[in-house]
Parts: sequence; C-alpha cells; structure tokens
Amino acid sequence: MKAPGIRTAIAGAFLLGLLHPTQAEAGGQRFEVTVTNLTRGQTFTPILVASHQQGVRLFALGQPASEPLEIVAEAGDTAPLAAALDSMPEVMDVTVANGVLPPGQSATLFVETRGHFDHLSVVAMLIPTNDGFFAVNGVEGPTGNKILRILSPAYDAGTEANDEQCAHIPGPPTICSGEGFNLSRDGAEWYVHIHGGIHGGASLQPSAADWRNPVAEITIRRIQ
Repeated sequence: MKAPGIRTAIAGAFLLGLLHPTQAEAGGQRFEVTVTNLTRGQTFTPILVASHQQGVRLFALGQPASEPLEIVAEAGDTAPLAAALDSMPEVMDVTVANGVLPPGQSATLFVETRGHFDHLSVVAMLIPTNDGFFAVNGVEGPTGNKILRILSPAYDAGTEANDEQCAHIPGPPTICSGEGFNLSRDGAEWYVHIHGGIHGGASLQPSAADWRNPVAEITIRRIQ
C-alpha cells in the first residue's frame, strides 16, 4: 500500500565521504551512480538514488510536487520519499548518501538492478534555496560497458515562496539554519518548474549563491 497522498510521480537527496553501497547479491548487477556538484556556491543535501521499472517518475514539470518531493526540496530530508519508493513493487532498490556534497566535489552511490528494473532516479536539495533541487527523473540505465552522462538543471518544487530568507532555509549554519519543511504553500507557484536562481534582496547574495545551469553532472554505468 502506498502512503496516503503519494502519487505515481513522487520524488526525492546528500553526500560526501564514506558512502555505503547497497547490499547487492554476489555476482549481481549494480548501477554505479556518480554525482558531481557543478555549482560555485550551492551544497547538495543527502542524495537519494533508486532503481526501478519504467514509468516511475519523481515529478512532472508543470504539475504539483508530491509531499515526499516537497520534503526533499524544502528540508533535504529523503526519509519519506525513500519509504514511499520502497513500498512500490515497481522499485527494486533505494540508497541514500551519508552527508552533504559541497561545490566542486563528487561522490558515488550504488543500487541493484536486474531485468525490467533498469531505470534510475536521483534527487537532492540545493542549499541555500527555499525549495530547489536537482534530479534524474526515471531514465533508462546504460547496458554493457556504456556510460550514461546526464546534466541536471536546478528545479523548483513550487511548494514554497522564494523569499531567500534564512528563516525559511535549512543549514548549514554558516549560511542559513532556518526552517525546512512546512505545510504552507502561500506565495508558491504550486507546480514544478526550472528554478529562476538567486536574486538577492534578502539573506542570500547572488554573487555567492547563484548559478547557471546545469548544476549537477550524473554519470551512470552498470557493474558486476
């Protein structure tokens, strides 16, 4: 049974340092997923990677975000999304990284794959933003020795007003340490779209926190 209010299009990621591969069976197939933070002033919260069948989507552009995706995009908390994905028979494996991924750094995670469970999704919040995230949204993984390279723009979940006030943006404390997820969508766009960036005038300065797309490079390969 899916959790209440969770649609087929559901969403949700963070990492640096030691990452724990999933418990793949000996000799089994896995996808190796490497994420590189291409921004100058944005940190990625814990990154979530999932392997699944075709048709599972984290979100649809122009449509409202699910609550699990909203929680990722506003608070960097992947637990509700991971639980929602784990409950779906179309999903094979979900893994989440241990820590944040600073600008200019890369980290690698692994998920199991076999048969029709040959698609992948990846997601994490950008901080400091109100509800910004990057994502890979249900792509087919590579076969054989091929390597798939994807460049992700920054997306806006459309669930919180982009007021750029630290009171509404979670850590790290050296930048902001405010509120993460809340149920209010007052002033928000109510649909997922390409993020407009940081404009300044509140707690954030474009010179430090703005970006030009893409914000993340994701490379995927299949390994034994």
